[in-house]
This record gives sequence, C-alpha cells and structure tokens, in this order.
Amino acid sequence: MKKVLIFDFGASSGRALICSYENKSFCSTEIHRFVNTPVNSGGTLCWNIDMIFKEVDKAIDKAEDYGFDAVSVDTWGVDFALLDQNGEFVQKPVNYRDKRTDGIPEKLFETIPEKELYMRTGIKQMQINTVYQLLAIRKNNPKLLSSAYHFLMMPDLIAYRLTGAMTNEYTIATTTGLINPKTKNWDFELIKRLELPESIFGKIIMPGEQIGCLKAEYTDREIPVFACPSHDTASAIVAVPSTEKKFAYISCGTWALFGTELKEPIINDLSFEGEFTNEGGMNGTAFLKNISGTWFLQECRRYFNANGEVFTYNDMEAFARSAPPFIAKINPNDPMFMEKSGDMPKKVRDYCEKTGQTRPKSLAQTLRIIYESLAAEFAVTLEALENITSYTYPAVYIFGGGSKDNFLCQLTANATGRTVIAGPTEATAIGNAMSTLITLGEIKDAAEARSIVKRGSQLREFLPNFSDGEGRR
Repeated sequence: MKKVLIFDFGASSGRALICSYENKSFCSTEIHRFVNTPVNSGGTLCWNIDMIFKEVDKAIDKAEDYGFDAVSVDTWGVDFALLDQNGEFVQKPVNYRDKRTDGIPEKLFETIPEKELYMRTGIKQMQINTVYQLLAIRKNNPKLLSSAYHFLMMPDLIAYRLTGAMTNEYTIATTTGLINPKTKNWDFELIKRLELPESIFGKIIMPGEQIGCLKAEYTDREIPVFACPSHDTASAIVAVPSTEKKFAYISCGTWALFGTELKEPIINDLSFEGEFTNEGGMNGTAFLKNISGTWFLQECRRYFNANGEVFTYNDMEAFARSAPPFIAKINPNDPMFMEKSGDMPKKVRDYCEKTGQTRPKSLAQTLRIIYESLAAEFAVTLEALENITSYTYPAVYIFGGGSKDNFLCQLTANATGRTVIAGPTEATAIGNAMSTLITLGEIKDAAEARSIVKRGSQLREFLPNFSDGEGRR
C-alpha cells in the first residue's frame, strides 16, 4: 500500500494531504492548510509566492511523520512565473484579476479575430487568459520577456521548487490559450505571430509522467514527483462519482466550470457561440464553460466581514432562502463583477438598476438574486451543452466547495429540471491523488477511481421541486 503526498492549491487556500487506497477504500488525511491571499505589490495584484513556498516546505516536514511514496501538485489555471537562465525570478506570479490585461484582448482582436483564435486553440477568449497576461508584459515591460529563459505555470513552478526540474504539464498548459489541441503541443506558429519568445516554452509532459524526485534538502529518500492533471479542474473531473461514460458536471468553487468529458475537442460555430472551452484532461478533453461561481458569495462575505458584520456561508444561505424569489437577475459573467476589489452587494444593486430591474433593498434580496442567477446560468449552459454534444444528460454532478450549499444545489435542480448529485467536496484533491495512485499501480484507471469515489463518498441527491415557488423562471 503506497501513500501519496498531494498539494492542492486554489485561488483562496492551499492544503496538503496524505492519500492512499487500502482495503478497497480511498483514505485521505489533511496534514496542512493555509489561506492563499493575493497581495498588492507596487500597484500590481500578485500571489504571495514566497509565502506559498514556505507553506509547501512546512507541509513536507509534517508529511515525513506519515511517510509517503510520491508527490503530485495541482493549482488553479492561467497564472505563471518567468525565470532567468539561473532559475531565478524575472517576474513572480501575478494574480489573474490584476488590471494589466485591461484592453489587451480587444487590441489583439484587431489583428487576429477572436473567432480565429478560438478555432485555432479551442479556448474561450477571456481577459484573464495567460496569453493576454503575456501580451500585457510585452506591451508594458518587454525587458521582462527578453530576460526570461523559462515559463512555468503555477504547478510547474511548485514542482520546480520541489525537484529542480522544469517542465510544462499539459492540462495546465491548455489554460494558456497557446496549445494546439490536435498536436497537444505549443502552437509555436501562433506564439511567433504574437511576438512572444518561443524559447521560454518548454517540453510538454502528460499526466502520469515523472517530473523528477524531491531534492535532497527535503528528504534523504528517493521520492518521485509525478505530474497529475495539474489544472485543478482536470484533477476534479477524475473524481466525478459517475459510473456512466457520459456525464455533466459543475466543478463549483470560486469559478463554476460546467461541462463534460470528451475523447476529442469540439471546436465549431456552436461551441464558439456557446462560449465553451476545450481544456486538457486526463482522459481526453474537458469541454466546459467558465462561470463566475461562489466568487460572488466569497466577495459578499469579505465585504460584510470587513464592515463588522461577521456572517458564515450558512448564515448567507439562510438569508437568501428568506427573501422572495425572482426579484431580479444578473449575468454572472458580466465584466463588472470580475474586479477583485469593491463592494459586491453594491455591484449587484448597480447592475439591477442599470438593466432596468428592481434594485434589491436588503442583504437577503441581494443574496437571493445571486443564488438564482447562478442557477439560471447553469440551466442555460446545460441546454447549450446538450445542443452541442447531441446528448441529454439525466443528472448534473456538482462537486467542490459549492456542493456543500444545499440551496444552490436545490435551485440548480429546479432550474435545470434534472437531478443534482452533490459531492464530493474535495474532488480536486481526490482526483489529484487518484491519478497518481493510478500511476503507481494502486488503482487500475479513471473508471475504477470514479467507482471508488461513488462508493465511498457521502453524496446528496436533489430532485427538481417547484412546490415552494423556487422553480424555473
């Protein structure tokens, strides 16, 4: 029985777990957790990478007490670091919500139309995408690019910290908007057209390949570090508790990723118009749409707490339930909601007023609008997904932190008219571990992993219920 030390980094927290598969059960123990909060550095919103590295080191110290046989790392997408020829930072990771990409996509579309980019990469063009962050550097500080020798996405960077080896894992690389979905390699022709330095983009490795071994400063044992599906969404999909080959899912956290798993990408007019993206997965393509998820609730809570009103997420759910239904509706993906700073409840009120709808008059009404708007967007996305894939999905699997929210799950069942199966909450960490346990030969494949998750998780089922006035609108 082998144990895996996995690192799972989200946009708001990081944690380390020891995981194994024994007695036909998946076992995990969280050994370390910390808050992952961006910091303002000279007017730029950055990730506190020095703090992250220190927390990684603490976790490995703790892990030695448990024993482990391998390591794997997943993180959120799109963010990266630039390193020089000595492996030192040219630029530390900048947070994807920083304003440096303002106006960059629109400028690029003047020379390369948005649809052409999509048809080439299969990636929905979003301002946060890596490609626009790189173009912002090229525009505002080109010396950084000319000084760079290496480009590492966040999980690649942490793996470099652990092993001293520099690689680019496939699933996280697809979030850059610079991967050719047919060759599964960098699109160097596009990179050249964008006037980005080709030499910084390294060898692509696939999930299951070994990156290196833990450096001697960490352990005197030879511990391999493997590439899992290092984009957190790709890892989470490995843990969908479905025994069916075709399923619809919502990986619901700060972002809600609504999609399905495909053997091959779908890149056509319908997928472009539906704003679906084709990201790399462990078993093919993660075909999905990005929707701002519990970000709204996180930001509301942050604002309330900063102003002396300390509410839990359970409190906020109860407030939303108490308000009358369908006061108004927001577009969760409107750019006005993307900024990190600001009064989120006021943004919701302003949106309603700007669009000629009833302005919410209370905290409860504001939260109700957020909940219903997310569920409505999920329903629209499901309809588009079924139209594009020509398949009717009988259920929707919600996993990740958002799966703990019973009200959101019930509203989603009502809005979609489908059964919602909620859980597991820790899908990303489970999927990360499962992929490496597959590599180690402890588990046969992803199908067996999903059966194990289904058997061992406390899943909750929500059926459509329109009796309480919370049905589809």
